[in-house]
Amino acid sequence: MIPAARPIIGEEERAAVDRVLRTGMMAQGPEVKAFEEEFAQFVGGRRCIAVNSGTSALHLGFIAAGIKAGDEVIVPSFSFAATANSVALAGGVPVFGDIDPKTFNLDPSHVESLITPRTKAIMPVHLYGHIADMDRFEEIGKKHNLMIIEDSAQAHLASLNGRMAGEWGTVASFSFYPTKNMTSGEGGMIVTDDANIEHQSRMLRNQGGVVRYQNEIVGFNNRMTDIHAAIGRVQVTKVKAWTEQRRKNAAYLDAHLKGVITPYVRPGSEHSYHQYTIRLAGAASSARDRAIELIKAGGVGCDVYYPTPIHRLPSFNSVHDLPVTEKLVKEVISIPVHPSLTPDELQQIVSVVNDAVTRI
Repeated sequence: MIPAARPIIGEEERAAVDRVLRTGMMAQGPEVKAFEEEFAQFVGGRRCIAVNSGTSALHLGFIAAGIKAGDEVIVPSFSFAATANSVALAGGVPVFGDIDPKTFNLDPSHVESLITPRTKAIMPVHLYGHIADMDRFEEIGKKHNLMIIEDSAQAHLASLNGRMAGEWGTVASFSFYPTKNMTSGEGGMIVTDDANIEHQSRMLRNQGGVVRYQNEIVGFNNRMTDIHAAIGRVQVTKVKAWTEQRRKNAAYLDAHLKGVITPYVRPGSEHSYHQYTIRLAGAASSARDRAIELIKAGGVGCDVYYPTPIHRLPSFNSVHDLPVTEKLVKEVISIPVHPSLTPDELQQIVSVVNDAVTRI
């Protein structure tokens, strides 16, 4: 089976972990500081604060940015649950917006219709590695005096008009989960150019203090360890080449897949292809599910990200009129695009997917 994702861990990562283990200093320390400094090259030199997960990056970022109980934050429902969970954990209220059918990202026009006096922020998710319409969101944010928070968990090295994911928002967050475009084993990064948000984030991740035993606020234990940071530092040196290979793999799939809608890339955008997500336009969910069965039977891993919109999950269980979201959850399939795919595997993916589409 060709896996849907294949984390790449080499001898350099193993050696980096061993180097940390030999020091006996495994908690947050010099490796974390170095990882923060080195990751900053991908976000225009902004301030970076490493934490233990992408969800923690979102959660602490919201608190540090001043989101409080009752504040509304507009988010997509077509995303991973952490998008809305992080708002709720900070005390805010997630308000679910519909998406653009081409990019799978928040639709700025629908978002603007949802703004109320309680709205404090908009959080576009750069889903699958395609940056949201950030020019429009910046305009909307300025017009209504709202913060823009970026969920860049899937968008390492994606860009729009020369600006990288993570360079747009008041706060941005990245994930280093094992299946992301680069990993630290587990981890996340808060990104900001605001000195106060940086300071608040550093306190929040470390029980509310920066100096040992001098806790200034109530905080959490969301620190990244030096072990995880050491892995991340190695991956920082590799992710550019991996991203280029993802783009080459995507170009091959674009050229050879038939009978499906391949990923759209907006002019001026550079997609990072965390996922390569196709659409079976107009298909019922039963036909899409049959296609998945056939693709897997052909030895190709695939999945649906995400089969249930967040607003319909039991954790939120709310009613919203999101017709594009409801349509796309029935049509999407994500197939392998990761950088370790061989030419033979790419050919197999194309053959199996094309065959499956003709049989549903």
